[in-house]
Amino acid sequence: MTSDPIPPLAAEVKDGTPKVDRPVLVLVGEDGNAFSILGRARRALLLAGRGDEWPAFVAEATGGDYNHLLVTAMKWFEVE
Repeated sequence: MTSDPIPPLAAEVKDGTPKVDRPVLVLVGEDGNAFSILGRARRALLLAGRGDEWPAFVAEATGGDYNHLLVTAMKWFEVE
């Protein structure tokens, strides 16, 4: 695991206001265990102020195998 802080959740747009399309989810260099990925995804949603979306994400992400989890994470998050 890395000791870097969680990256910013918003990308700057031209007018200087933050725009949050998809929260950032760092997976590269981290534990690839499915439960670890789900925990990171939950934390990213909470930090983005979108904790209310967690039930929908977890229902979709756990509706298949490990590859389905990864595809769902890439759909919902900006994965690094």
